[in-house]
Amino acid sequence: MSLETLNTATIEQATDSFIQCCTSSAWVNAMVAARPYADEHGLVKQADLAWQDLQQADYLEAFDGHPQIGNVETLRAKYANTKALASGEQSAVNEASEQVLLDLAKGNADYLNKFGFIFIVCATGKSAIQMLALLQARLPNDRATELSNAAAEQRKIFHLRLEKLL
Repeated sequence: MSLETLNTATIEQATDSFIQCCTSSAWVNAMVAARPYADEHGLVKQADLAWQDLQQADYLEAFDGHPQIGNVETLRAKYANTKALASGEQSAVNEASEQVLLDLAKGNADYLNKFGFIFIVCATGKSAIQMLALLQARLPNDRATELSNAAAEQRKIFHLRLEKLL
């Protein structure tokens, strides 16, 4: 999609495009309302401004737009092989051992139980072992710190998705 197409899209079309980048309805509405964008830099700047003005409930809504890695079968599929994921956001993922998959599943469940939202990380270029290390490093945090960490990771994700959108 070109920036011109995004700028001239209907509200519904623009909403559908932005929701693919982030599922916070407040963020999506702000992005749709701020059109037209003069250039990609203006789009990214608006994305960041809209993100920093959100409330906790808006961040949680964005996090809910991600699938939870909650069971070993999901993890096996996700980390099965690099080639199948090359075009996706886990493009650098290597095959993971069964123990790493089990530890990721447990860590994700522990994270959800502790913080009340799923573990959010920008997975691009990260292996399963790296994801596990990040998860374990963040588990000792308090909820406010983790909400901030997750929001920062979500920001990285929508930046990548905006880039892909255009």
